[in-house]
Amino acid sequence: MNISDATERSIKNLFVAHRCLSCDIQEMSFLIILILSGVEADWFDMTRFPVLVSAVIAFAIVFYTTYHRKSRGKHKMRQIPGLKAVEEAIGRATEMARPILFTPGWGGDIQRPTTIASMNILSHVAQTTAVYDCQLVYPTHDPVIMSVAQEVVAESYARAGYSERFREDNIQYVSSSQFGYAAAVDGLISRLQPASIFLLGTFEAESLILAETGNSIGAIQIAGTDSTIQLSFFIVACDYTLIGEELFAASGYLSKDESILASVRSQDIMKVLIAAFLVAATIWATIDSNSTWWVF
Repeated sequence: MNISDATERSIKNLFVAHRCLSCDIQEMSFLIILILSGVEADWFDMTRFPVLVSAVIAFAIVFYTTYHRKSRGKHKMRQIPGLKAVEEAIGRATEMARPILFTPGWGGDIQRPTTIASMNILSHVAQTTAVYDCQLVYPTHDPVIMSVAQEVVAESYARAGYSERFREDNIQYVSSSQFGYAAAVDGLISRLQPASIFLLGTFEAESLILAETGNSIGAIQIAGTDSTIQLSFFIVACDYTLIGEELFAASGYLSKDESILASVRSQDIMKVLIAAFLVAATIWATIDSNSTWWVF
């Protein structure tokens, strides 16, 4: 039996592990037998071949939409009312000489996609409030999110040319407790009477509490989350709601960044391909019930 170079390297690594960890010689012999018994096994699992094809297609679409210049001009994002209202909300707060409150919710940490998406929107809002000299208040439940938000807002103010208007105390940690956070944000809304409120991020049971409080003071509210349960509350109590992936597309919509817009275009193309595949598989299964080529 011929032993490949990879197998030899594996055996050597096992002996190194044996010397380092002082494992039992019988256990080491058993591991070597397992490796040798699999030398002639198949290295390619054909049952996973459709996954490989799907991954290659996805990579090809992403590269095409990102680096092919002509494809950029062919696709344009549809108008999203909630994002069109961002400038209106900031302008309203400026005219009324009242602050803007922006909070990412209690349900997520800095690793959540919704939190990252809300940071991109926060950057745009902060840059605009810096130009208009409008106070921006950002309460959060996580010290890490607070630190990141401080950096994002400070950078946005500096980019706008008004770094002296940045107030670090306006980005504040309130409480890690869900309803402690909700009570603290409600208190800020009641005391500061913000003209505009942005509820963008991951929300749980506190969503309706915050939205109702903002609605009671007559603030214009723009909300967005990926939680299907909380979306219903936002739709009822807020003026504008970003539903699902609209929140993730918002940063590209507002910044017009080509790389972000390219990722949105690639997602749309893949959705069309998946839908077409499902339709074709359904028709094929109806015609030929014994066919299984589409099952993976």
